[in-house]
Amino acid sequence: MARQKIPTTPFNDQKPGTSGLRKQVSHFRQPHYLENFVQSIFNALGGVEGAFLVLGGDGRFYNREAIHIILRMAAANGVARMLVGCNGLLSTPAVSHLIRKNDADGGIVLSASHNPGGPDADFGIKYNIANGGPAPEKVTEAIYRHSLSIDHYWIEETNAVDIDHAGTQQLGGMRIEVIDSVQDYADLMESLFDFDAIREAIRGGFRFSFDAMHAVTGPYAVELFERRLGAPEGTVVRAEPMADFGGGHPDPNLVHARALVEYMNSASAPDFGAASDGDGDRNMILGRQFYVTPNDSLAIIAANAHLAPGYRDGLAGVARSMPTSQAVDRVAQALSIPCFETPTGWKFFGNLLDAGKITLCGEESFGTGSNHVREKDGLWAVLFWLNILAARKQPVSEIVHQHWLQYGRNIYTRHDYENIDSDKARALIDALVTSLPSLPGQAIGGGRIAGADEFAYTDPVDGSVSEHQGVRILFEGGARIVYRLSGTGTQGATLRVYIERPETDGTIIEQTLETSPQDLLAEMITASKTLAQIEHFTGRTEPDVVT
Repeated sequence: MARQKIPTTPFNDQKPGTSGLRKQVSHFRQPHYLENFVQSIFNALGGVEGAFLVLGGDGRFYNREAIHIILRMAAANGVARMLVGCNGLLSTPAVSHLIRKNDADGGIVLSASHNPGGPDADFGIKYNIANGGPAPEKVTEAIYRHSLSIDHYWIEETNAVDIDHAGTQQLGGMRIEVIDSVQDYADLMESLFDFDAIREAIRGGFRFSFDAMHAVTGPYAVELFERRLGAPEGTVVRAEPMADFGGGHPDPNLVHARALVEYMNSASAPDFGAASDGDGDRNMILGRQFYVTPNDSLAIIAANAHLAPGYRDGLAGVARSMPTSQAVDRVAQALSIPCFETPTGWKFFGNLLDAGKITLCGEESFGTGSNHVREKDGLWAVLFWLNILAARKQPVSEIVHQHWLQYGRNIYTRHDYENIDSDKARALIDALVTSLPSLPGQAIGGGRIAGADEFAYTDPVDGSVSEHQGVRILFEGGARIVYRLSGTGTQGATLRVYIERPETDGTIIEQTLETSPQDLLAEMITASKTLAQIEHFTGRTEPDVVT
């Protein structure tokens, strides 16, 4: 084996987004492209001589090839020890847990999360720091700076490493430990939730279905739900991870998990349904003929946290991303605990978690988590719901309705306009920002605008400031319209529009329990299109995805 110094030239498009670097597979397969970015990570860290890292991914196309490249580069750069998931598989929350449990220096996660997989689809890579969470902006900015000036990278010339069997190997001076991908994470989950109560409910006839979407959570879900909890074989559907996610889109929402939604709305529906995404950090929660929004899910988990053994000592606080509905704020107020509003991106929760200021956190984009790891965690959220259902012995819909009557209902929807020309999307936001001073006092959408701004966040732990984090239109009475360009796609831009109106009148809530949020928010939805001139800038009259 020989350590090689490979000359290279920079690429100008390796700036990490909110979830690392995501591009199409064909882009990553350009000569030197992945290698440049990995070396830039190592360089941004000041070198990795003697480091201990974790490596794994969601199994999508190019995952295995990328792992072999990264292992050879890590050895050539002096990494002392690398923990790798068997078959190259590790869910994103499992990577976070392994970093924390083993006191590793950090980890590399290979995933494009909920984006499609396959040779013509998407791939992604991000670096997680020693606390198990995504690298903060100061680190991602450093990675980007190094990517713009890189002139060489280091790599070992060697045969492929065996990542398909658990055991220890040596690559140059680096020790590689290939480990079972599931057991450590499953043990952690069993320490947090009342598995005995869930088992008893299952033995008593409680039925549920989990859609793993041919993504990384399949093996985890089979171990947790069918083996440890005793659910019948077949409770986990689409359990086998596939490089193209079986030709589907591994995004657990009402559109891309349509088969599960139809099953939960059928006459033979079980009591509970759930799904997770490509890398296991997102979740969707369903009851029989009932959909639980991620916003309500976070609030209900917070209100019922005392039912789970791992959270019986109470919550230090909660946090949500700015576009997420204010439902959890009401729970925090009732519990007399702080509630923090952060920009979108899980890394913003990291400082709050590390400082002990919060216990639970979540985003409207189907992500929920707690202080057990430093990533959102789809299976954790599903298990929390199973714990709540086993303890309360009520249907999902009844739990949600009672929550609304106790705390009020935040009627909410998100409209996504996907694959917009990036320049047109930017022009839309620029025009909207220019119009902000003129908006207060205007009557539109069934209400009156009280204020309008661009959200900025000052981290209460380290004082860092993040600006331009979304445009907010704030109405009298607490209603909101929020506009934001997403950083998780690989083609064009996605405009996300978030529309929310609180309702605290119990009589009205009861009268509208079965009314669609799209109907309840119809005037505000129309206003959202008018205020941002969406058709004018994009040519679109309707969103691509509604959740």
